[in-house]
Amino acid sequence: MVNHDPAGQHQFTGFQKYFNAYTITGRRNYVLATYAGIASIILFFKLKPKKKTPPAITEQK
Repeated sequence: MVNHDPAGQHQFTGFQKYFNAYTITGRRNYVLATYAGIASIILFFKLKPKKKTPPAITEQK
């Protein structure tokens, strides 16, 4: 039988240490980053100030 050692097989550094497809923690970080990105887009559009339209110009005689 083959002895699998996933911890020793992949030694990631930098960005790949936290975001990779080989470990559960790396996959979880991708999911959390996706949720955070979607939430930030929603908050941006919800909290963005509304445009105020100028009052209608009425004709004076």
